Amino acid sequence: MLESISLSPIFQNAYHGSLVADAVAMPVHWYYDREALRSEYGDIRCYLAPKNPHTGSILWRSQYEALNEKGEILHEQKAYWGQRGIHYHQFLRAGENTLNYQLARELVKLCEALGGYDADAWLACYIDFMLSPGKHRDTYLEEYHRAFFTRYSQGKTPRKCGISDEHIGGLAQVPALCHVMRNADLASLRSTVKLHVGLTHAHANVLRAADTLVRILYRIREGLSVREAIRNEAGDWISGNKANGWLDQSDTYVIGQRFSPACYIADTMPASLYLAWKYHDDFESGILANAMCGGDNCHRAAVVGSILAAAHTIPEQWWPMPELV
Repeated sequence: MLESISLSPIFQNAYHGSLVADAVAMPVHWYYDREALRSEYGDIRCYLAPKNPHTGSILWRSQYEALNEKGEILHEQKAYWGQRGIHYHQFLRAGENTLNYQLARELVKLCEALGGYDADAWLACYIDFMLSPGKHRDTYLEEYHRAFFTRYSQGKTPRKCGISDEHIGGLAQVPALCHVMRNADLASLRSTVKLHVGLTHAHANVLRAADTLVRILYRIREGLSVREAIRNEAGDWISGNKANGWLDQSDTYVIGQRFSPACYIADTMPASLYLAWKYHDDFESGILANAMCGGDNCHRAAVVGSILAAAHTIPEQWWPMPELV
């Protein structure tokens, strides 16, 4: 079933904001040692290319073996798995997006071509993209990609290949889907986002976080401020009163001591909402702070970048992005 599309610059801004925030964070993705992050990249103020070695990389611990050609998603990147110091995004240029946001771009292209969203068409697009050598040039593939294509290799139908993945990477395509369904009513948008995210991340908390993000963006479009939208729609994730009490603490303390900087949704969703709360009136400061907090900053970008961009204009210095849709 296709959901039609029309114009809405606020949802377009949200989508673009998520792409910008990811690209800013890309070179320092998954740095948990924030001193090492600063030592190797300084105080980030522009798009930067990744450097090897990544001193905090644990790619050497990750494993994936394709069962057959239907699972061959590492392609030329396979040679780097198992090695120490390899940057997760070593072949991306400054300003380029990581894999999950490249897929968000593919989702937008597909939906614009179809005139709406179709889950089966998306799954076919996703499979073709991942199985095409040299398509994304990203070295690291999250667990959900590996699990999906292991199941696909085993002969399962695409709708049966997703797993109960609890990582915030499942939110990377939510702003894109809001953009392509920008004329839909809130109920339809929530239903479609739940369907889409559930194709790969059938985890209750990830689905709840995705729904929260949709409602926040929708309320901002209706005229609420960032803090009003978070207070009204995300109270089960973060308390505005507590967030106000933390504003004088360093970002790396809040996202480090109060919340883990890692990728698990239970901590990283409230961490993302906190950054959007703190930098409610400043898109640029918010996405730079997110990058400098390290950890899974690329996927926090789906929340921080989209919320702040929905409420504000993206500064000119972040344009153009390479191959922006």
